[in-house]
Amino acid sequence: MTTAAGYRTVEEFGTGTLHLFELPTDEHTLLDILTYLFTEQWAHISFGVLVQGAAWEITTEQPARRISMYDGYATIDLGRWHFHLCIGEHTASGPELGRARRCARAELYRRLDPGGIPMSWAFRMINGIGEQMTTVFLPNPFLSDVQQPLDPPDFTRLAAWDHLRATHLDLDPDPLDRTGTGFHHG
Repeated sequence: MTTAAGYRTVEEFGTGTLHLFELPTDEHTLLDILTYLFTEQWAHISFGVLVQGAAWEITTEQPARRISMYDGYATIDLGRWHFHLCIGEHTASGPELGRARRCARAELYRRLDPGGIPMSWAFRMINGIGEQMTTVFLPNPFLSDVQQPLDPPDFTRLAAWDHLRATHLDLDPDPLDRTGTGFHHG
């Protein structure tokens, strides 16, 4: 059940309590989010796959050189390497694989500490068979770009979170996001 504040609360095994903000999964919306993150926020994000037993927190030294689409796949070209995410209609492998590969769920989430205060913010994509495609860890007011603790917190680092909420969910900044005092590993 989604609250009036636009989220639903879930308990995820190993992740803890999350507030999930469901995003549209159309190609235009996802391409807009990926372009914003990898051309404007590239210096402040880390990204990868976050699953039980593995957390890939990759950073880049430059903005994406190019973001392009081909047969449903967005290619994020970061220079010496690139990656692909299926965000549109993929036809080359047939309808069944096309549905399995395409992003079926996209969401912003904030992870809460045991007291119910947000301590990390992210964007993630899940494919048609429930597998995580990627997680992008958004700038955190409690951590610098090189993951060092910030004391005091720098709540201006919530600008990307606030931008994505406003642009894609028509939500204003939430005062709850600015109540924490630090980041805690779960």
